[in-house]
Amino acid sequence: MTSQITGINTVASLPTHGTGARRAHEIKLSILMPAYDERDTIRAAVEAVFAQEYPCEIELVVVDDGSEVPVANLISHIDDPRLLVYRHPANLGKGAALRQAAAIASGTHMVPLDADLEYDPADIVPMLAPVLAGRCDVVYGARLFGTNTRFQSYRHAVANRGLTLAANVLYDAYISDLHTCLKLMPLELFRSFPLRESGFGLDTEITACILKTGTRPFEVPVSYHSRSRAQGKKITWHDGVRCLQILARVKSARRPKVARAGSLQPREMITALAFVGAQPPVEVRDSQRAQAP
Repeated sequence: MTSQITGINTVASLPTHGTGARRAHEIKLSILMPAYDERDTIRAAVEAVFAQEYPCEIELVVVDDGSEVPVANLISHIDDPRLLVYRHPANLGKGAALRQAAAIASGTHMVPLDADLEYDPADIVPMLAPVLAGRCDVVYGARLFGTNTRFQSYRHAVANRGLTLAANVLYDAYISDLHTCLKLMPLELFRSFPLRESGFGLDTEITACILKTGTRPFEVPVSYHSRSRAQGKKITWHDGVRCLQILARVKSARRPKVARAGSLQPREMITALAFVGAQPPVEVRDSQRAQAP
């Protein structure tokens, strides 16, 4: 799959801001992929992640959220040391799977990526450019409606615009895509948020927490190929109502404290966020394929 976005600056062409520029070896990106019964796309999604050339070290953390067919079985042919697979014994929700992936991750930065191929992993590469150039730490891959996008539902597209407007008004911000999956940020920042949502609402809660700190994401255009309900799209109007409730709750809550670098230890986070009965993460390699859950 090749990204159709053109005209994006490369790392070399972006101006640096004094000592803020980073070297590639200082950044490790953890790509976090929740997966639930996406047997038709999970292989291609993982392969597409590893097919890209990244300007820094990466890892892919896949959390199987209780799929009927274990993800480890579906991608057992992929032998890459950068791949880590974790399985929930039951479906706990997309938000719970993403939080678990963040607890396991070992990178300096993270970005969620769905396993349904609605987003192109190639678009992650230009999102790293402003981070490496020292321009910002939080980058959103914004879907530009009508440009390199395909929406199956008018209602979904308009609802996203309306909810984005609500977020902008509540937080005095000006983002263009509240619910983009591609939200790149420091892993420590994500771990510092008092996140409570286990379902689709986590997407809203993350943005609300970011905006509440006064941070404004740097937006980079990305492509988008939406699924229909017949193809497995799970979000409903109930999630839109829940989104408004989350925006209001986070806005009225006490301002969250932003973690300083090194203040949170990954193993402490795994203990704090681990779910009862969940299996420990396994790297999918030759020696482990036979035992893959």
